Amino acid sequence: MYNGSVDLQDVARVLSSECRLNKTQPLVVGVSGGPDSLCLLDVLIRLGYPVIVAHLDHALRAESAVEARRVEAFARSRQVPCVIEREEVGEIAKRERLSIEEAARLVRYRFLFAQAERFSAQAVAVAHTADDQVETVLMHLLRGAGLAGLCGMSYRSEPGLWGGKQPLVRPLLGVWRSEVLEYCHQQGLQPSFDLSNQDTTFFRNRLRLELIPYLTTYNPQVKEVLWRMAQALRGDYEVLQEVTRSVWERCCLRFREDFVCLSFPELRRLSAGLQRSVLRKAIAHLRPGLRDIDFRVAEKGLSFLAQPVNARAVDWAAGLRLYLEDERLFVVAGNRLPVEEDWPQVAQGVELSLQVPGRLSLLQGWVVEAQSLEVKGGSELLAGAGKDAYQAWLDADCLTMPLVVRSRRAGDRFEPLGLGGHTMKLSDFWINAALSPRARPGWPLVVSGEKIAWIPGFRPAHFCRLTEQTRRVVHLICHREIGG
Repeated sequence: MYNGSVDLQDVARVLSSECRLNKTQPLVVGVSGGPDSLCLLDVLIRLGYPVIVAHLDHALRAESAVEARRVEAFARSRQVPCVIEREEVGEIAKRERLSIEEAARLVRYRFLFAQAERFSAQAVAVAHTADDQVETVLMHLLRGAGLAGLCGMSYRSEPGLWGGKQPLVRPLLGVWRSEVLEYCHQQGLQPSFDLSNQDTTFFRNRLRLELIPYLTTYNPQVKEVLWRMAQALRGDYEVLQEVTRSVWERCCLRFREDFVCLSFPELRRLSAGLQRSVLRKAIAHLRPGLRDIDFRVAEKGLSFLAQPVNARAVDWAAGLRLYLEDERLFVVAGNRLPVEEDWPQVAQGVELSLQVPGRLSLLQGWVVEAQSLEVKGGSELLAGAGKDAYQAWLDADCLTMPLVVRSRRAGDRFEPLGLGGHTMKLSDFWINAALSPRARPGWPLVVSGEKIAWIPGFRPAHFCRLTEQTRRVVHLICHREIGG
């Protein structure tokens, strides 16, 4: 079975139609020096693609430095650019608490995409074969992955994986390893062979060396069957992805690199299957390199959606947490909900002196400006005073100068306009005003002496309100500058 060699015309078709590559831009090729990557490099050169060889020495074996030099020599013999780097993967695995396999994979892809960025490459190409696809599908099956895992790998993965701006392509995904070995023999290539690939303490090696040969006793064509199954499921998965993208546009309110904010009511209207798809998409956004998002992870998310009143926050997976707040579901990378960009914020514990006239810069691009006005009576300003909660007109003669802008303190009280001069705890005011608890620690307060004169976004204090006797006015404006 699979006794032929690599069909150059077939690979050329895959490069054009599946990988969507052209011959005008450079292509970074990950080359370990083994049969698969050496074959891929040779095929790309023969087909006329401009390549840049990228080799990462993982420093895990004594012979790795020799293999790096062999890759460099091969690139030189073909007159193509070559980048060689070395990383102590063992130390990185210990520091980041990863398995050697995961650390090597992580470091390698970071390196490859860094080179793609450096050389403005159109893509990163790696030499995964049909055998790798079968092993990946089996690995995901045994770990309990869903449809995405059973699809295995694709010829082209779009930008975003590993933080790269370029796609990852796998031109040999339809080529069997035996065909690669025959190609290397025919072309006189002399690849390196990594003896660690025979070490069955590694999960993938056990699949390749023990499980797959055992499965062939039940069906000699089991590898072809699994490969075809992955191809068929990928077609189904792409249809599901199109539906998910449409649903995502309705559910996703906003996102950054550290959180995704979803509409809880919209999520609750979806079927369980689409809920899983949306949650998986959120994970993919926050943890683009994460594999094996198994059934238990998805079900934990669904359980939270079904009964959020029992816990407003829950640890989910891979350092992610789920929070429910005001009909919004947050998926957060870390232990705290993010502060919204459209909230004015000031550094906690810092007091900023606000001169009149004057201007202060706050956090997240927000500013507070103060102007001085002369009036015949406060009544001429009263009509427009309450229309914009981020502007305030205060009686200057009732204020202690300079004004101070600061965050809350323990024991703060506020005398809101409209309460007839009565004071209340600041914490009670915020509860009544429905200000998010996340916003409160850094929300700016404009203070006169020891009294809160104005809370931007809400209302001024009673003691410095405009009256008929007002002659001098302090006009305060709090706003976010464009691009802030």
